[in-house]
Amino acid sequence: MAAIGLSTGLYLPTETAPGLMIRLLTVWVVPALGEEIPFRALLLPGRDETRRPWLWVTVSTALYVAWHPFETLTFLPHATMFLRWDFLLCTGILGLSCALMRLRTGSLWPAVLLHGGFVVVWQTWLGGVSALG
Repeated sequence: MAAIGLSTGLYLPTETAPGLMIRLLTVWVVPALGEEIPFRALLLPGRDETRRPWLWVTVSTALYVAWHPFETLTFLPHATMFLRWDFLLCTGILGLSCALMRLRTGSLWPAVLLHGGFVVVWQTWLGGVSALG
């Protein structure tokens, strides 16, 4: 993700964006919990509940990636960043990582921590706040 984001200008190292404390609180609710619950907790069966876990990993990751343009085209029109190919590729990598983490550990919490931690870093030090308008 770093190679993609830094080479395309998706990630622009910046000084610390203001509002870190409120960002820490809000990011853990939306998007971390708000996206991990439907895309990883509800869509991914447990390891012992399916003989085809890769099918569900693929489905949940694809729907997670598709969710971002849907957001922009419906209720977040200012988030045009969500339509960029490099953003969607990084979103796919993050979604796949979270799905594999959920599948491997059997718990949603590691995926929530990874997702939330990444979004905090992106919004705080890699230009994400200004990119979202």
